[in-house]
Amino acid sequence: MANDKRSTGRFAKYLWLISALVIMMLAVYLPLPESLLTLDNAQLSAPGRVSIGVMLFCLVLWISEPVPFHITGFLGMILLALFKAGSFPEVIRLGFGNDTLIFFIGVLIISACVTRSGLGQRLSLLVLRLTGNKTHHILLGMLIAGAVISMWLTTLAAAALLVPLALSIAREAGLKKGKSAFGKALFIAVVWGSLLGGPATPAGSGANPLALGFIREMLGIELSFTDWMVYGIPCMLALILPAWGILLLFFKPEIKTLGKSSEDLKRDYLALPPLSRDEKSTLAIFLLTVLLWLTGKPLGRLLGMSIPTSLPAILGGCLFFLPGVSSVTWDEVQKDISWSGILLIGSGISLGMLMYQSGAAQWLATLLLSNIASLSAFSRILAVILIVSALKLGLSSNTVTATVVIPIMIALAGQQGLSPLGLVIPAAMSMNAAYILVTSSPTGVIPYSTGWFSIRDMALPGILMTLAATGLTGLVLYLIGLFTGIY
Repeated sequence: MANDKRSTGRFAKYLWLISALVIMMLAVYLPLPESLLTLDNAQLSAPGRVSIGVMLFCLVLWISEPVPFHITGFLGMILLALFKAGSFPEVIRLGFGNDTLIFFIGVLIISACVTRSGLGQRLSLLVLRLTGNKTHHILLGMLIAGAVISMWLTTLAAAALLVPLALSIAREAGLKKGKSAFGKALFIAVVWGSLLGGPATPAGSGANPLALGFIREMLGIELSFTDWMVYGIPCMLALILPAWGILLLFFKPEIKTLGKSSEDLKRDYLALPPLSRDEKSTLAIFLLTVLLWLTGKPLGRLLGMSIPTSLPAILGGCLFFLPGVSSVTWDEVQKDISWSGILLIGSGISLGMLMYQSGAAQWLATLLLSNIASLSAFSRILAVILIVSALKLGLSSNTVTATVVIPIMIALAGQQGLSPLGLVIPAAMSMNAAYILVTSSPTGVIPYSTGWFSIRDMALPGILMTLAATGLTGLVLYLIGLFTGIY
């Protein structure tokens, strides 16, 4: 019987591999009319068709998981080179030469040190003191914490901070990894909560300042920090409760409370000893990293140099291992780092950048958006949000998504006599809508790499979350847009 199950499972994996290859070959070689290959100024070139085909190949395998997710990314990179979408050295350079990878390594080191130093347990007790011991309230608290943190830092930094808290809570509850419904909801809440705060302020995501730059340079419109927040914060607030409801719908916690009462949790927090040397060092390094993230641009201008978000992250990671700073060792930390997650980030960036450089992303956006003027204002908002959410399935970089989508929105608005901000704002508010696939945003990789939920676990509720986010975000933006005059 066991052999039969293994054979059936192996056959299913082969079937998914073959299906992915067939879909890729159809995307690359299926004859298409010239009128479809050239849309306005966007042309689908041969390398563009290859990048679309390889992306579809990877999407099928990421969802079905016949091979490890990072191996799928490597297969995609190999196929891009074999089908001449780019040379193999170029494909490697695009992904593994990107400083996002260094940022990812830095936050993983910081996250590991937060856990190893004991600071994660202290912070988790603080969260539990505020939420109480009811699992429903803990999930809501995790969503709110993620949203509040990410709106001021970045979605990835928020996820890196919250993962140790989720691990401490899971250990406290004695949950079984990969099997506990509450455990799955808890770690998906880390992903979703972190994503929810991304559009709230210009600081929440790397795509936000890029969008503001396009608006300023192409339209001559200067949107201030608070102008952005007028749209972003209501969108964030509108999605917290629906996200909570969807998680409870799909993953009803098998336990109603943790083992300890709310009074016990409060006593545990108050009974904690003073901060240890490792905790003080970890807290100081984390606050320094956050400060550098927040002041990177003005500090960079003062110093006459560029300070990208990756520099404070890796600096913070290095500071832990200077003599006398912390007793946490590299051998301990490297056990907590998801090297497969790092490989996924590198390969995902390669795939996304080839989609952009080959012109395939521009062609797809033009194909999907060319008739948008015939829709009502509210329908246009919904269409833009849905299309950006769909593009996020393949474009793992928010910055790449903004680079591709925002200029096209501005051009389409000019061609069709629409309000540019009426298209750009919905697109900008959807850049972080990566609720379905872990691979759609680096933010999802850190919680996923803990092994507490599968890609399929997040994908199914993520579809419903995407639809809910589309409708609610669209309604919020339409009402605010009527007030501000962009509709």
